[in-house]
Amino acid sequence: MSEQRGYIPPDAVIQPAPDQPEMTVALGESAFHEAFSSSVSSVRDSLPEQHRAHFETLRQEMIDFAQTHGIPREALSKSDTLLEAAKKLNTPDSERLTTLFERFKYLVKHKEPKEITDPLEYVEVFYHLHEQYDFQVYLLEQAGILKEGAILGIDGKTYPIPTLEQIAMRLFERRETLRTKHDQGFTKLLLVPFGMSLDILQETFKQFLLDYKQSHPFFDLDTNQPLWAWEEYRGADIGDSPRLVYEVGSFEDKNHGGKTKMEILEEEKNTLGRVHGDRERKAWTVLLLQPSNLDEQDTETPTGIASIPREGQGTSQGDIVPRPPLEANKIPNEYLFILQKAEEDENSPYHNESGLTPEDWIMAFMLHLKETGKPLDDVLNPTNTESYCHLTGAYSQYFINVPISGWNKGRREVIFSRTDPRTHYPDTGLRSGIVV
Repeated sequence: MSEQRGYIPPDAVIQPAPDQPEMTVALGESAFHEAFSSSVSSVRDSLPEQHRAHFETLRQEMIDFAQTHGIPREALSKSDTLLEAAKKLNTPDSERLTTLFERFKYLVKHKEPKEITDPLEYVEVFYHLHEQYDFQVYLLEQAGILKEGAILGIDGKTYPIPTLEQIAMRLFERRETLRTKHDQGFTKLLLVPFGMSLDILQETFKQFLLDYKQSHPFFDLDTNQPLWAWEEYRGADIGDSPRLVYEVGSFEDKNHGGKTKMEILEEEKNTLGRVHGDRERKAWTVLLLQPSNLDEQDTETPTGIASIPREGQGTSQGDIVPRPPLEANKIPNEYLFILQKAEEDENSPYHNESGLTPEDWIMAFMLHLKETGKPLDDVLNPTNTESYCHLTGAYSQYFINVPISGWNKGRREVIFSRTDPRTHYPDTGLRSGIVV
């Protein structure tokens, strides 16, 4: 496994990044100044009409980036000043600014967008992936889940985390397939240690909550019971007859069509289920979710996880294929049917989406809390705008139940419960994701 990039903690001392790639300055200074002045009509209007929206997007990205990183607005109108500003940033931010500059310069000079052929450049432009990946590796290490770059699976084998390069290549290879999902806002990376024991992951999750409470005293947590889980989840993914199955086709006791975790780990050939490719990759799930800052994700790193709207409160996302949100108040069987039908229809707004597993949700909660300071799926929030989550990616085959999870503000704890697949609740919905 290649050496992992370490996340830079917020309180770390950042030294100027050495040997950064130079920005070649070929764009005339007058045009560059005009492009970032208050009036940009002459530069924008010199482009073919189909590329003017792209011009505006890139321009605004650079303006927002400068504001976020304390770079004066006037520095954007002078390429040499911008170059000096880039040299003072840490490596990921310097690379980001360099990439934006080069793309903007190419567009103005050649009157068309620059074709991206490098997977790492592609994922940085469209997903801000470097920063997302580094932060999640840091989170996994701090929580004690990732040890020496790997996890221990339920089969006793160690499984290294997918590298940034591997994920970048996968996203680049599937860029046309995922174009619509990106347009709908599925840009939030989630790395899930699927192959490890659910019991161990839940215990690690409990300790994460307690540690977070210790460093954030105002986080209202029941330290005696930070997580309540249905007792039948204990040992549910291990043993000779595991109760929990995944990738189900139906919520029926005998005809569910699902697989145990061990069966998934032992699969030799690639499927559309866990992460791409080979047997070693099935212990990790790489997901794309919608972030909580959906309206800012084009110019900012995707942050947090979007909430599940109550019935009638959702907002459609996307221009290519507009996607109405999967709102609360449907039964699990109905959500499963929607996703299954969408899998067969490339024009469906939910094509390629799948429900989450308990493992997925735990990591989503940890990441959301760490990034936003707020619990995920806070069903009792003051505005009544969030919901519990049906985890339709898993199924308790002997008890004919679908897992439910969320944050119970009244009890100050995380809830892992279950429901009959034919029962609906006004405050429970579905969060779906894209398996990369």
